[in-house]
Amino acid sequence: MPARPLHARPWWVATVAGMASYIDSAAITGFSTSLVILRAELGLDEWQVGVAAASLTLSIAVGALVGGRLGDRFGRRPVFTATMILILAAVLALILAPSFGVVVAGAILLGLGTGADLPVSLATIAEAATDANRGRLLGLSNLLWIIGIVANTLIASVVGDWGHRGAQILFGHIGVVALLVLLGRLTIPESASWTTARDERRSGVPTIRADRTRIVDLLRTPYVVPFLALVAFYALTNLVANTSGQFGTYIVVTYGGATVGQAALIALPMIPIAVFGYLWFMKIVDGPRRFLYFQIGAVVMILSKLVVVFAGLNIVTYAISALLAAVGGAFAFEGIMKVWTQESFPTLLRSTAQGAIISIGRFSAAVLAAVTPLLLESGVTAFYVLLTAFNAAGLGIAWAVFRRRRNVSVLDVESRTDPEATSSATVAPGASS
Repeated sequence: MPARPLHARPWWVATVAGMASYIDSAAITGFSTSLVILRAELGLDEWQVGVAAASLTLSIAVGALVGGRLGDRFGRRPVFTATMILILAAVLALILAPSFGVVVAGAILLGLGTGADLPVSLATIAEAATDANRGRLLGLSNLLWIIGIVANTLIASVVGDWGHRGAQILFGHIGVVALLVLLGRLTIPESASWTTARDERRSGVPTIRADRTRIVDLLRTPYVVPFLALVAFYALTNLVANTSGQFGTYIVVTYGGATVGQAALIALPMIPIAVFGYLWFMKIVDGPRRFLYFQIGAVVMILSKLVVVFAGLNIVTYAISALLAAVGGAFAFEGIMKVWTQESFPTLLRSTAQGAIISIGRFSAAVLAAVTPLLLESGVTAFYVLLTAFNAAGLGIAWAVFRRRRNVSVLDVESRTDPEATSSATVAPGASS
């Protein structure tokens, strides 16, 4: 029986494609936990642990950049099918890894597959949706990202002390999910939007979606402003979010007088709060109050770090900061970035733009992570001032650009004739006479 078109079952598409975010979070947290185990099992030194961790992070960034472009050039379906196969190969290497070299190779393959999958999957979701549910469908990926962390944490709590077998189970979990996702994706046809744009381009039909395909088009009107704004918005706010996630326990234990157990107790209730926030985001994102919620979330996100700046770092202020970040981030961080990105670029540039935005954000976070301990040594308050500045700058840029574009969606106009193509066709005869 032939597969039904994407729009006939958008929630199925959103779930199967959105599992890219589940695998992303499970890969990051699972690899981090497994490295602790493999360090003892394989006798890895600190330098090797750092190289392995960096290999995963940087490979995700490279994968997003390359995968996004491939998704626009060759279609959504072949890329998001190939990425699952790449992830399965990575998992197999990591389960069998007898040495440091194989661990790094597995980390690179896992990062490339995960990173390449993200922008293409988001484009697939957007193109399966309508204006009435696109934000909700994209918002589901945020929820799946949280679920990936929870699932991996629960598994790690059981198998974390099982030695090498525990690491194999953590990697195996990623592999089982990737296999199920691969099977699910085989039921999903190619995006009709992408197919139409490709056919129009081959036939010389000068629609916007068929004519705007080059990477350089992202740096030209009308896409350069939203593209650069989204790059800045995501890169700067992700610096703060990634630092909180990667170094939160380290900061509150080292400089806030907390124990590791107390830090865990602070983090635990943030998960249901984040889930509730994402569910609320899905409820309002396709309505007229979306930008209002963004503005409220932006203020709350900025306040989240100012709490520590003005009241100092201790268990209480850290908990308040984490709470404000969880609430604000639901409405003014990655979720709204995904929606704005899908609405801002035509079909044959959509996953290219999304991949570039994710890639730059991940690269930036990796650079800051490398120097975060040194910056903290210079002063916790100064460091939180820096984080506040990152948040304020990124959110301010997004506010300035998207308050004027809040009702603009290229999806509504990309089937129209490209005015630049029409202008060129008009000028060409005179130029050659």
